[in-house]
Amino acid sequence: MLLILSAFFSTVSSQEFRCGVTVNYQKLQSTTQQYETGDIKIFETMKRAIEDFINERHWTTIDFEQVEKLDCSISIILSERTSATDFGGQISIQLRRPVFNSNYTTGVFNYLEGAKDFVFTFNESQPLEFDPNTFYDNLSSTLAYYCYIMLGLYFDSYGPNGGEPFFEMARNIAQVAGSTTSYKGWNARDSQKSRYWFVENHTNSAYEALHSVYYYYYRLGLDMMTKDQPTARQNILEAMKYLLQVHKKRANLLSVTQFLDVNMAEIVSIFTPAPQEEQKTIYDIIKEISPINIVKLKDWNIK
Repeated sequence: MLLILSAFFSTVSSQEFRCGVTVNYQKLQSTTQQYETGDIKIFETMKRAIEDFINERHWTTIDFEQVEKLDCSISIILSERTSATDFGGQISIQLRRPVFNSNYTTGVFNYLEGAKDFVFTFNESQPLEFDPNTFYDNLSSTLAYYCYIMLGLYFDSYGPNGGEPFFEMARNIAQVAGSTTSYKGWNARDSQKSRYWFVENHTNSAYEALHSVYYYYYRLGLDMMTKDQPTARQNILEAMKYLLQVHKKRANLLSVTQFLDVNMAEIVSIFTPAPQEEQKTIYDIIKEISPINIVKLKDWNIK
């Protein structure tokens, strides 16, 4: 019996995500889509269904220890309810990553979809289903897409091009959804912040340097900070140079913007005590890629 139980728990512990989910329905109170007190149950069921869908499913063939699970959170912000089972709103996703030999956790992904890009159906009596080659519904496909995006970014941060197979899975989900449904977010003609464009950035060979950005910034940079700060900073500088390469291919690329949104404050903190030569390199790169962020470097004595 002990052997059976240990085998069971080892299987359970190998799933990839440790994801907390919130479903915020407060905006529905200020719209015409009012709900009865008893309707709150559907939002609680929705939360549990999404958590189970992400945390209890095997997304890879890799065995993860408990401490290796991806630490993430997803928030569904509902703003519309057009029927008992049809909803609209926004989805917010955050992915965090531990830094080696420290108690510090760094952000990897922090993304909020456009307000009108997330419409879905949720039926309490039907489980969320997923198959990479079949579109069942917009909720399960969107969640699966972001699971593979997070896996792609996570594995890119640990090894050269480590996330490639997961980005390909996300692209396949987007292609299947885009070819079989009219839901927004899956096609090139949709918003520039759509799911289509984010995964396109990470699978387009023209932007291949994006993968090196994550590897140099996280594995060779942040993970080295407690061991050799000068070398770690040099590797982060290399990550920023790779980011500049991608920017020169195409300005205002969604993935470049998202990387800076997540890491800008951290970059400032790392290089504020650094030699002025390193600060100047960072300053020049940020000035070219994202001039709006230059104000965050105002305390640096850069001429």
